[in-house]
Amino acid sequence: MISTKGRYGLRVMIDLAKNDNGSYIPLKDIADRQEISKKYLEIIVKKMVEGGLVKGSSGKGGGYKLVKKPEKYTVGEILTLMEGTISSVACLADKDYDCPRKKKCETLPMWKEFDKIVHDYFYKKKLSDLL
Repeated sequence: MISTKGRYGLRVMIDLAKNDNGSYIPLKDIADRQEISKKYLEIIVKKMVEGGLVKGSSGKGGGYKLVKKPEKYTVGEILTLMEGTISSVACLADKDYDCPRKKKCETLPMWKEFDKIVHDYFYKKKLSDLL
């Protein structure tokens, strides 16, 4: 399941792309337009800055902006940064997870196939496709 961090992260990215006028966009403006708590968005954009998706500037005229053009971002990279993984089951989400049934699990091939479909879908979808 995609959490609010992933969903709100996408909404922030869309908002930044739609409202890009070359200047930094105040977080308060994004929070108001998206109807999301500014305090919660601070956590989200901090992770996005650390992950290199957006850049921030503080002080008068400060805010956030995209680092790249919207067509250069994939939905997959945004979700992966915000979620850590978009795998469907624990044994695929964490490579260090030691499942005692891994060698005899009849459903593991299905989960691998499903995860590949989801991965390919999100990594082919561009931020610009959502505008």
